[in-house]
Amino acid sequence: MSTSSGTFFVGGLGFFSIFIWLVTVGMGLCAFVLFVKMALRVIAALDLYIYAKNREIRTHYESPKMEEMN
Repeated sequence: MSTSSGTFFVGGLGFFSIFIWLVTVGMGLCAFVLFVKMALRVIAALDLYIYAKNREIRTHYESPKMEEMN
């Protein structure tokens, strides 16, 4: 077994790279969760927008107005 300083450095680099990998995976999972939450909010906002637009179109074009009935 060699006791040179280079061997110690390479052995320590393995633990450091595993730590960096774990941090990267953790940050990726957090980013994925935030992306899913944002996507759900966007879908809900689009549903509300489409509902409001459909309601506006129905009341404006399909409903008889009082001035038109006279």
